[in-house]
Amino acid sequence: MQHLLDRVLKQFVQAGSLGVRWPDGAVQQYVGPQAGPQAGVWLKNAAAVRALLFNPGLAFGESYMEGAVAPLDCSLYDLLHLLMLNAMRPGGHVVEQLGAALRYVRRGWIQFNPTARSRRNVAHHYDLGNQLYALFLDKDWQYSCAYFRHGDETLEAAQEAKKRHIASKLMLDRPGLEVLDIGCGWGGMALTLARDYGAIVTGITLSEEQLTFARQRAQQAGLEKQVRFELLDYRHLQRQFDRIVSVGMFEHVGIGHYQTFFEVIRKSLKADGVALVHSIGRNDGPGTTNPWVNKYIFPGGYSPALSEVFGAVERSGLWVTDCEVLRLHYARTLACWRERFAARRAEAVALYDERFARMFEFYLAASELAFEVQGHMNFQLQLSPSLTAVPLTRDYMTQAENRN
Repeated sequence: MQHLLDRVLKQFVQAGSLGVRWPDGAVQQYVGPQAGPQAGVWLKNAAAVRALLFNPGLAFGESYMEGAVAPLDCSLYDLLHLLMLNAMRPGGHVVEQLGAALRYVRRGWIQFNPTARSRRNVAHHYDLGNQLYALFLDKDWQYSCAYFRHGDETLEAAQEAKKRHIASKLMLDRPGLEVLDIGCGWGGMALTLARDYGAIVTGITLSEEQLTFARQRAQQAGLEKQVRFELLDYRHLQRQFDRIVSVGMFEHVGIGHYQTFFEVIRKSLKADGVALVHSIGRNDGPGTTNPWVNKYIFPGGYSPALSEVFGAVERSGLWVTDCEVLRLHYARTLACWRERFAARRAEAVALYDERFARMFEFYLAASELAFEVQGHMNFQLQLSPSLTAVPLTRDYMTQAENRN
């Protein structure tokens, strides 16, 4: 198998150089014709070689988790940088491209997320335990892309700026507006909208861990009469709101459910209501979720191209009253999370084990690089049933953002 993987790597590495230590101790360099990063990898046994040859998209992460693959004279980030950069080149790893094509055919089933399956998928990641997320999140427990207005902010400052940026698009121009937060996480956005903007907020989630924590936070903040959190699937909503916000939840909806999602927003908004949907997306057209990410991190998840989203919005009868693309903001956010997790890695091992810590550091590094070299981005869609619900220009957003 080694000679076959050797042939693949000679074609695969077109940018930068990759050093490989084979299981027998031999070291070989693969140098591409184009300039790029330098990294090395140690393939410790024949099983790792075989797995990387036949199922690289899944096997590389699994082999790293098991300790069968390790960076060689570089960091994990450096190694993934080289591999993910070259994976974007046309004609990369032929086996992985075939696997991606097969996943594309099956993606409707992979992303089939009825209520019961959605709950299992959410529990898989978000119910891992709050102690884990306390290792790297900011003090408000924001587990989504921050907003770096200048580029040198702390994580805390950038997450506060993200909430202000979103609030400005929600047009919270008077107290007492009823706001729905779909996928409310640990409650930070809902509590901010209530405390700083006088909103009456209902947050819904499918995570029991997040629900319990969010309710505790509301009580501790003295906002339990102004903010309510419920364990509820968005498809079961039965009332209308002045505003709807959803941050980092749309990635878990699944392509077969986009139409339903936006129809629910349409029927749950009052006639002059405004919604803001913040999601990860991709700039290179429809694709598939990496099989390792789907298995270990976000089962049923997918970051869509805007072309896959707009059709569903149009059919729902909603206006897209604003669209903004945030390119490298999540890369900066993930870099902060990766550094914080690394600083407290020993605590993660104590909470779980070494294999889990490897899985999580792989996830954070690979996710960061997805935004840096593989075309991922964030988008924010402002939506309304009404043609006239928002002003003619975006000036009101800037004014509101600068006031708070």
